Amino acid sequence: MSSHREAPEISKDPVADNTDVYAFVSPDNPDMVTLIMNYIPLEGPAGGPNFYEFGDDVLYELHVDNDGDAIDDITYQFSFQTELRNPDTFLYNTGQISSLDDPNWNKRQFYSVTRVEEHGKKTILAEMLASPPCNIGPFSTPNYAALAKAAVHALPTGETVFAGQRAEGFYVDLGSVFDLLDLRPFQNLHVNPMPATAGVNGTNRLNVHSIALQLPKNMLTSDGSFPTDPNDPRSIIGVYASASRRKATILDKNAEIKEAGPWVQVSRLGSPLFNEVMIPLGKKDFWNSQAPKDDSQFLVFVEHQEVPARLTILYPGVFPNLAAYTKPRADMVAIFLTGIPAGIIPGFQNFTGKTLADFLRLNMVIPPATTPNILGILGGDLAGFPNGRRVFDDVFTIELRALAGVTIPLVDSSFTPDAAASKVTDGLDPSKINSPFLASFPYLGVPYDGFDNPNS
Repeated sequence: MSSHREAPEISKDPVADNTDVYAFVSPDNPDMVTLIMNYIPLEGPAGGPNFYEFGDDVLYELHVDNDGDAIDDITYQFSFQTELRNPDTFLYNTGQISSLDDPNWNKRQFYSVTRVEEHGKKTILAEMLASPPCNIGPFSTPNYAALAKAAVHALPTGETVFAGQRAEGFYVDLGSVFDLLDLRPFQNLHVNPMPATAGVNGTNRLNVHSIALQLPKNMLTSDGSFPTDPNDPRSIIGVYASASRRKATILDKNAEIKEAGPWVQVSRLGSPLFNEVMIPLGKKDFWNSQAPKDDSQFLVFVEHQEVPARLTILYPGVFPNLAAYTKPRADMVAIFLTGIPAGIIPGFQNFTGKTLADFLRLNMVIPPATTPNILGILGGDLAGFPNGRRVFDDVFTIELRALAGVTIPLVDSSFTPDAAASKVTDGLDPSKINSPFLASFPYLGVPYDGFDNPNS
């Protein structure tokens, strides 16, 4: 979770495993949109001697649909290459790393950025951009924030990019959620009751590898305009991320690996928890291989989800109205597959049309909130999830409450949510989690180092 280790095969391939995708209007520059995709789930900060890095053999892509047909109109591709300066030492660094070209840093990564238009036109925007090192500790990387800042690159075409290690921003009580949905603040109501307690963040003090892109809104619209009307279809973009590998891999003698053939998608992610929670175990790897335009084949799993059924069983008597509701979940279809049409939530829509596709859908005209609410639209904050996703949004609680029935009345006025539906949570709050976010790009916080990490 959000999509950490979400499918059997990709859980064996962490460098290609999408963990989270974010899309939001930049709070410090509302003319810009920030898109972030994360990989390598649950990184322990003490990762030496082979510290975490992007895969040189993986094609990382951010995809944008701006006309509602669920087909990529704009794609940003990121390809990496690793430079080993001294193969005769086992060390990642032989002294303090004070700059991105410090000779003490032995194993560096660089990347290229390519923009691909709908009809296949490719433009290489930059090559050999430096990633920062991993955050090792106070002796090796004493001023890590400065190293990371130096790795924020402004491109001549108007984009700003960053690719490197960041603090994990997604928070969830992994231990309780997968222990038969035992929500600690409500476990006194569980079928196996225990005293209610506070939630425990299962991703606390862990890191990820992030690729972040910030660009002007008019570089994302179908006609190159700056949208001004939230009801204008041009104000909406659909976003997802993917990772691909070459079709053929040959393991040769002398530890050589040779790859050939076209790129094949092995992981993708739009909305948080989609594959994790909605797609059954036998179809998770297949879902990762498919394009969003083909998501109609998964409609049944969105209309009839397992979590609501489990809630009614595991919390007996707590969700009687939910237990009695048997209609297809049209609210889930709107949230995850089409966007929310105008007229359902006052002042808001992010509808992309009837084509079913798992995207993060962002209405770029909705301004950043002056006082953000971590519950996003459920908390009355139209700038938050499921209007795109900000780094601090409590997507687990938002989705849990939606699954529990709080959003059904938006499409079915005959339904009354159970009292518990608007209260269920895993009990986590980002203000109480030691994972500080940044006020500016790339917004995800400075990664934790292994030396100072109590979990090391």
